Amino acid sequence: MSYPSVDELQKVIAKEVFHYTKDAKKAAGRALGTLVEIITFYALKSWGFERHVAIERPLPEFANDDIMHNVEYSLHPSGPIAQIEFDRDILPLTAIKILKHEEIVALGIPVTSLKKNVLLSRDLILRNCCTICDLGEVFLNAYLDKLVGSRGSCSIISLSHRPFAIFECKRVGVEEGVRKGPQTIEKAKQGAYVARSVSALQKIRLSDGRIGGLIQKRDGSFRCGDYYRLMAKIIASDDPDLLSRFILTVGVVSNHGNWFTQENHNKELKVLAQSYDWLLFLTDQGIAQFIDELLLQPTKELQAGRKAFLASYTGQKGANQFTKVKIALAADAALQSYFVSRMNDSEAWFNVIAPVGKSLNVLKSELNTLKMKNWQEIQL
Repeated sequence: MSYPSVDELQKVIAKEVFHYTKDAKKAAGRALGTLVEIITFYALKSWGFERHVAIERPLPEFANDDIMHNVEYSLHPSGPIAQIEFDRDILPLTAIKILKHEEIVALGIPVTSLKKNVLLSRDLILRNCCTICDLGEVFLNAYLDKLVGSRGSCSIISLSHRPFAIFECKRVGVEEGVRKGPQTIEKAKQGAYVARSVSALQKIRLSDGRIGGLIQKRDGSFRCGDYYRLMAKIIASDDPDLLSRFILTVGVVSNHGNWFTQENHNKELKVLAQSYDWLLFLTDQGIAQFIDELLLQPTKELQAGRKAFLASYTGQKGANQFTKVKIALAADAALQSYFVSRMNDSEAWFNVIAPVGKSLNVLKSELNTLKMKNWQEIQL
């Protein structure tokens, strides 16, 4: 890595990009958090999960719908509804315009369920995983397929309200003059609480220090055992009693010097590692390589991404076009190409903290297994 730490890299970004702000280092820190989210999202895209992803949807706690938590990314059972074509002249492509297409009109969707979201704006800003309406047990998302010349197309996908997995990103920077940010443990506890609250598979601490698992079936009986063995059985199963309320929880953390050192996992990381089913660490080297190729020594492939990033941080409100939710169309195409062409490299950026001894390929396999389930029968 060209820089001693991510915090040194943050200072470089502060000087090069955010020099116009009152607190350049804090602004650079927020941008680093956005980049962690971007890396996670485009990794999910490159793994083939885009048409299952929803962004920042409220998720209820298990058996406690009174308390909802927004999660960065949730992966839902999904199925195609329609593919529609449009002329570039009609942009912005709003939810209302999409629902006026005859294939969608035939569904009889009530007007009260419509969202005000825009899939693609007139100036070609894309809304990722654009929700166009909510129908209770399912919601409809629009995903842009292509825009070539004056013609484009998008797919309308139905997603089940209850996800089969969630991804959350956590990053905390080091404040000047202190060894680590004082808010790290609070952010760790927030993430840990959500991770332990949303799935039917509950974690319990055994007297010997190991983590046990407990899940209740519909008849009131319980399955219990070693947590990860039980989780593997649930993922491999087609039993609706086990799968219908199970959610695989994945945390992504970054900033080596703040969360832990290579030799010693600090309290914050231990809290997260025992709470998420999977905890991935985005290495300093990985995020530094991405930032270097995106911003500091930009590759030709990522020029559109760099342009969108710099255009987002000019000090003007409403100009952001480089987030997980809204991104310039050219930047989206550049990032998709980058992560597909460098899949092996980018996957090496993630270290698996928990489960101990498991690889990223195992996580991808578990997600694919869950994706392929017959969820219509399971969730009846």
